[in-house]
Amino acid sequence: MNTILKWPGSKVRVMTELSAHLPAGARLVEPFAGSCAVMMNTDYPEYLVADINPDLINMYRQIKEHTRPFIVVAMALFSQNTTEESYYRVRKEFNENASMPLLERAAHFLYLNRHGYRGVCRYNLKGEFNIPFGHYAKPYYPLYEIEMFAEKAQRATFICAGYQETLGMVKAGDVVYCDPPYHGTFTEYHTGGFNEDDQHSLACYLMGISEHNPVILSNSDTLFTRSIYRAFDITKIIVARSVGVAAGKGKCASEIIAKRGPANERLGGISYSAESKTRAERYIEKYNLKHG
Repeated sequence: MNTILKWPGSKVRVMTELSAHLPAGARLVEPFAGSCAVMMNTDYPEYLVADINPDLINMYRQIKEHTRPFIVVAMALFSQNTTEESYYRVRKEFNENASMPLLERAAHFLYLNRHGYRGVCRYNLKGEFNIPFGHYAKPYYPLYEIEMFAEKAQRATFICAGYQETLGMVKAGDVVYCDPPYHGTFTEYHTGGFNEDDQHSLACYLMGISEHNPVILSNSDTLFTRSIYRAFDITKIIVARSVGVAAGKGKCASEIIAKRGPANERLGGISYSAESKTRAERYIEKYNLKHG
């Protein structure tokens, strides 16, 4: 199923391959929400969906809790702002109106995503959304996707949090899926960025969690990612690309799906406890001692 947002790197096109690596569980935990393609194309009893981007999480919450008002407000934005000039007016209001109600801000976010360049989500150091106009003949208004998301979202909890906080909430029976900013590609998704130290830190956390819960991760296929996930089972896949350097090289790129879990592979056996968190922290301490 397609998603509400246009999203570079969306997992919609690779769900057939990815689904084969996602085991059953009581809840799917996603620290990097993105377009929620995995949530919308799986069938877990519950979901914990997190992201560091407050605008993204606000939109998901508004759709879940105020579906019809959101549809009306967003539809009006789409129908009344169809030119390049109106796009920049909407973007300016989104960036400068600090008192904008959360429902309206969520609708503005959807408008900017669907009218901006290729669905890229980027903020400058001031926290301002700065994607240029996309020059689409008629941007798609995702009414069906909004309605389907609102229904599925009743099983989900949405939180604005970094991956460390989110992974600290993993419990017995959970399956963890991570789709972080990819190594070697655009990583200025929000004001903080995501560098190689962040990539390595995430790998350390996931290593500790995988002692008790199944962990699945997607990333670029590079020597660096293969190194930090060398203790995981790695599968290479080829995916289409429409943004960035890879888009100029045949519009395809290789990715990895890395998977690791408890030796017995039983869900619900042992919870993610303080012991496993300590193990993850030990990996991080070793890395910090080595690299300063």
